[in-house]
Formats: sequence, C-alpha cells, structure tokens
Amino acid sequence: MVVLTAMSASLYAAILIPFKVLPIIPGVTELRPANAVPVVCSLLFGPAGAWGAALGNLIGDFFGGLGPGDLFGFVGNFIYGFIPYRAWEALTDRDPVPNSLRTWICFLFVSLVASGACAMTIGWGLNLLGFIPFRVLGNIVLFNDVLATMLIAPLLLSVLYPRVKRGHLLYRDILQRPANLNRTRRRFGLLCVTLLAGSGMVLGNLLSADAIHLPWVPAAAATGTGALSVGVGLLPVFLLLVAALALLL
Repeated sequence: MVVLTAMSASLYAAILIPFKVLPIIPGVTELRPANAVPVVCSLLFGPAGAWGAALGNLIGDFFGGLGPGDLFGFVGNFIYGFIPYRAWEALTDRDPVPNSLRTWICFLFVSLVASGACAMTIGWGLNLLGFIPFRVLGNIVLFNDVLATMLIAPLLLSVLYPRVKRGHLLYRDILQRPANLNRTRRRFGLLCVTLLAGSGMVLGNLLSADAIHLPWVPAAAATGTGALSVGVGLLPVFLLLVAALALLL
C-alpha cells in the first residue's frame, strides 16, 4: 500500500505539473485534467489513492509556490480520493467500471459527491484565509473535478481496472477486505456527505455573494473578501462533513 501511495502521488503530480502553464487563477489553480487520477486511484487502490491524491497535489503545489492555502488543498484532495472507494463500497459490489446503466449512475453519483466535497473544502479554506472568494474558487474547483472525472476517468478505469484486478493489486486483495460489507451505516454516512457537500456549495456561494446572513455569523464579519462570513458560516458544515466521512469507515 505504501508503494501504491507513492505511485498514485507521483502519477498525479506528473500530470499536474505540466499544466501549471495554463493557469485559471495564477498561483492558485489551473486547468487540471489530472483530477481524474484521484478518482481512478481511489477505486483501484482505496486508501493509497486517498493519500496519493493529497501528497500528489502537495508535490504539484511546489511548482506553483507553496503557501498556507496548500493545507486546505491537501485536505480537500485527501477527501477527493477518500470518498470514491468508500462510497462505491456503500452502493454496490460490482466492479467500478462504467459499463452498464447501473454502474454509470453509481459512478456519476460517486464522482459528483467527491467533487462537491473537495470543492467546498478548498473554496471554504482559501476564502477563510482571505485569498479567493468562494463563489470564484469553489466553482472552479468543482468544474475542474467534474470535467476531468466525466471525460477521462471512465476510459482509464475500463483500461486499467481489469489489468489491476488480474494482478491482484486492488486494495481489497491487498488488505483482504471483504467485498460484501454491512452497508447500513455507510449508506447513512454517504447520504449525510451528499447533503452536506451540496448544501455547503450552495451556502458558500450565497455567503460569498453576501446574499444571506446566518445568525451565528457576527454582523461585523462582512468584509470585501467575505473571509469571516464564509469562514465562520461554513465551519459547522465542514465539521459535520468530517463527522459524516467518519461514518464511511
């Protein structure tokens, strides 16, 4: 699993780095077709894919300039790599290759939830630091994640999954994890994660646009960047998201 973590991280970073020359927000984010890698590695290698996503993003950030916002990038990408395999376990025993209507629906759902949770975490964190408004960065991260996952990940899975399975390198083989698990708690956790990721994206956009005011956010928190209004307003949602993710364990 350590080797697979290193491989996932190096693959993610190797595709991230060349696209640093195509920035969307200079020094913050760029066009990222590499965002398909965490989802693919998660469904293949489980926890190694999650840690690989976090470490690979951090390595990529070295080439764009490190800063305090990279901590939220680390956490957001870990969540992005953690949700897919855990959510897939909660939904079905089928191989995670979109080759039927059912597996396509599961894949789309898992990808959207992971993308929303990642975008909410990174958008919230960098807005909290006063760098980029949530309504800008959160939506860009969501767009990047969904676009790369929908266009690239299904092809990669169809090519790689059968080969990795034949080589007995799936995380279930290595960790001897049973395929058929008690799913009640995991499905409840997945429902909570879905609701929190979706509501967090909507709430973050509204707070960032100063369209609503929440009772637990001080009135003095309204600033040009919305750092405190978004930071304080979304903090309970983020903490509940972390608790919901724990239910997927």
